[in-house]
Amino acid sequence: MSEEANKVKADKDYTEYERGLQGWMERALPERRDLRVHGAHTPQGSGHSNETVFFDTTWSAGGQEHSARYVARVEPPDGGVFPEQSPACAVSVELQHAMMAAIGRTGVAPISPLLPFERDPSILGQPFFVMEFVAGQTPKDLPRYSQEGFVVDASPAERERLVQTGLEAMAAIHSLDWREAGLEWLDTSGDPSMAHQIGIYRRFAEAELKGRDHPVLFGALDWLEQNDPHAPVGVSWGDARTGNMIFDDFTCRAVVDWEAASIAPCEADIGWWIMFDRQSFEQMGVPRLEGIPSLEEQLTYYEECRGRKIMGDIHYWEVFAVARFCTIYIHLADRQVAAGLMPPEQSMAVENFVTDQLAGMIGG
Repeated sequence: MSEEANKVKADKDYTEYERGLQGWMERALPERRDLRVHGAHTPQGSGHSNETVFFDTTWSAGGQEHSARYVARVEPPDGGVFPEQSPACAVSVELQHAMMAAIGRTGVAPISPLLPFERDPSILGQPFFVMEFVAGQTPKDLPRYSQEGFVVDASPAERERLVQTGLEAMAAIHSLDWREAGLEWLDTSGDPSMAHQIGIYRRFAEAELKGRDHPVLFGALDWLEQNDPHAPVGVSWGDARTGNMIFDDFTCRAVVDWEAASIAPCEADIGWWIMFDRQSFEQMGVPRLEGIPSLEEQLTYYEECRGRKIMGDIHYWEVFAVARFCTIYIHLADRQVAAGLMPPEQSMAVENFVTDQLAGMIGG
């Protein structure tokens, strides 16, 4: 998230959101008398896709005033940044709500309690869902958690616990049987596989590029096809990183941001997790904070939690992660141009640090 985008967040008037949420919450929770919505705002320092709106509620019960905080996730006007896995995934926030509901029913990982999904765009301008606020802290993107914030201020033991409980939650998600969890709607190809995922990202990149060239990305997708380890598929979270977890006492209390979920090799999540770790430390020239396990230690701990070895060479899954990020970066850069945050001639849709990283990984 750029500094310009954070300024837009800070300057936004949330009066209309509060008005829309007021009526919606009254209908969703009719037993709460004199319910009032107030204090709507968007957190800064993280988030690239759906708008996240925090808001407070107060109501009367038993002669006393009560309060609770909630979080709304609102569909962006131009849709999500990840490619659609199936027709059921066309609305990003609906996909997220359905995934969280499914994971919550299994109880394998902590999920924020949900209110019903809302398709009517007249309330907040776009479809949305509301979930209960989970108290805690999230490692941020800006400033990066490795440079400033509660992780930097933590003890080595607390940092280790944060990473380990995050890996435990991810491994638990990967242990799910996706059919038993009722997630057949997430894949309608009839043959969920790595090859299918590569095809999804290839077609998405072609559509987003709109005729622009991107030889590094397509070269990487070709390389991925040629070196496919044919790993079995499972529930892939899709945006696996500590920045999409809420921690209290450095223990994972909620797994959020499910817009990139898919039925794919679970190793794809490991590659994404490692990619963000590298970006937070070695690629920023930031020394690894004491207590945060090395990448090798994290992989070993994940395998212990999962009860099996990672399939294939970890380099393959890192390449897939960076290729995925390179693909969605096209949309992210074009979105900044469309919002007036970047002139078209300076668009980083193709030429950016992710493309450079991917070129280095495949030797081109």
